[in-house]
Amino acid sequence: MTAPRFEPLRLLLREQHIAALGTLHRGEPYVSMVPFALDEPAPEFLIHVSGLSTHTRDMLEHPRVSLLIVAPDDDGRPQARARATVQGDAVPLDVDTARYAEAKALYLQRFPHAADIFALPDFSLFAIRPASVRFIGGFAQAVSLTPELFARALLEG
Repeated sequence: MTAPRFEPLRLLLREQHIAALGTLHRGEPYVSMVPFALDEPAPEFLIHVSGLSTHTRDMLEHPRVSLLIVAPDDDGRPQARARATVQGDAVPLDVDTARYAEAKALYLQRFPHAADIFALPDFSLFAIRPASVRFIGGFAQAVSLTPELFARALLEG
């Protein structure tokens, strides 16, 4: 996929705010919904989750996760929707670090209404660090990206 063809991937990740998060729960797949912010320079996906949630406990026990981000259906052809599947590692961010402050600022830039939730003691920020990204831009438009190629794809736009 050449640089101009990465534009649909960048648009998808910038315009969509919700991902399906796949974790391992008691040896079984478990999927939940999470809002996410993309830290493009890192590149990492940032999620803010409650310690009471099943997926948070799952990520602490088994950090390898998957995110699925899907474009909205606007023409009744679900298989033609752009989508990205991210395989990566979930890393909790330590609240007493500069990285946490940067991630929190990025997250709040995307979700300003979440400011009050940061005051709740059971919520924490995780960074999902991609190990691979599979992007499908529509029919016959699929590409697999390494972390390095994914980082380049984000910076070229």
